[in-house]
Amino acid sequence: MNISWSERALRLSEAFPPVEESQTTHALVPAYDQQDIQFAAAFEILNKGIAEHAFPAASVAVTHRGKLVVLKAAGRFTYEPNSCEATVATLFDIASISKVTATTSMAMILYERGLLDLDAPVTAIVPEFTGTDLRRKDVTIRMLLAHSSGLPGHVKLFQDASNKEELLLRAFAVALTAWPGTRTEYSDIGFIILGVLLQRIADESLDRFCQREIFGTLGMAQTTFNPPTPWRSAIPPTSQPDNFRNRVIQGEVYDENASALGGVAPHAGLFSSACDLAIFANAMSHGGRPLVRLETLKVFTRRESSPPGTSRALGWDTPSFPSQSGKHFSANSFGHLGYTGTSLWIDPQRQLSIVMLTNRTWPDCSNAGIKEIRPMFHDAIVEALEVGGNR
Repeated sequence: MNISWSERALRLSEAFPPVEESQTTHALVPAYDQQDIQFAAAFEILNKGIAEHAFPAASVAVTHRGKLVVLKAAGRFTYEPNSCEATVATLFDIASISKVTATTSMAMILYERGLLDLDAPVTAIVPEFTGTDLRRKDVTIRMLLAHSSGLPGHVKLFQDASNKEELLLRAFAVALTAWPGTRTEYSDIGFIILGVLLQRIADESLDRFCQREIFGTLGMAQTTFNPPTPWRSAIPPTSQPDNFRNRVIQGEVYDENASALGGVAPHAGLFSSACDLAIFANAMSHGGRPLVRLETLKVFTRRESSPPGTSRALGWDTPSFPSQSGKHFSANSFGHLGYTGTSLWIDPQRQLSIVMLTNRTWPDCSNAGIKEIRPMFHDAIVEALEVGGNR
């Protein structure tokens, strides 16, 4: 029997009651006093990346079994010898890690509260997406999260949009390049539309919802969209002047579509520190508390069964082969990368998370050396933990 998306949401509400206020996250205990000894090989890899100009600055954090076992910074904001040194408190533009830290987490919370039906058609909530292509009515919320909607990966909407409203109208009209559900193509456009959809369901903007329900709940005081002006000089730059903004990009989002959306975007725009993301990752590695229940987290982090060969879960990615997470993360791990040179990977089996933040796009995005450094760094962390008897 076919039921409407609103009826499905009601059934989900009855099945998944909200998390009680008394439910708290696992405390993250500092335990990195011996990190320079235990993780020396991993830090050598980090310094190798800086020396080879894969990125000028880096900040990393590792949690293991509820302990913060690594919190380390290296390098300078740029390759100039008099540039500011990165510290463990340095904020980075985390790019597409925004998709999981903010947007996917918002989706998980709304799903748990019974307000989000993953198999509802997008057009039921965003009728502007309908258009003349009849296939668009088959695109579901699940497909947007799993990057299987048929929408293309990236479109330079900012080039033809003079304001946020115009950019969104152009996003709604982007043509499908495949039948919905038949192909996986990582799509910023899909997440822009998803963000509109979630904000309509919540009746609240993305940044306000996330500040109250996610960052505030977890105590992530250094995580924000649009960092205040006084913070910006303490954030590593990500780009030299370009044809779009004609200025050094520092303390404002690197992604042009996100910039045109005012800096608050579902696909990019968050700034955070390695320590803040370690707090978030620790919650995810312990079943999602206090944001969501384990059952909800499993729904979103389990690899989708279709399209065939996909590595995508809902919002999250899972290890493929070869993987930027390295060779040791278990099959039920989940994570995400960011274009600016950021990554977050979580292995619930090991109760392990690794956060790596860099500004690898400085001075431009031509150096792809991080693709070699990142999996080597992950492998060195896991091997140091397991050699030390901390399996």
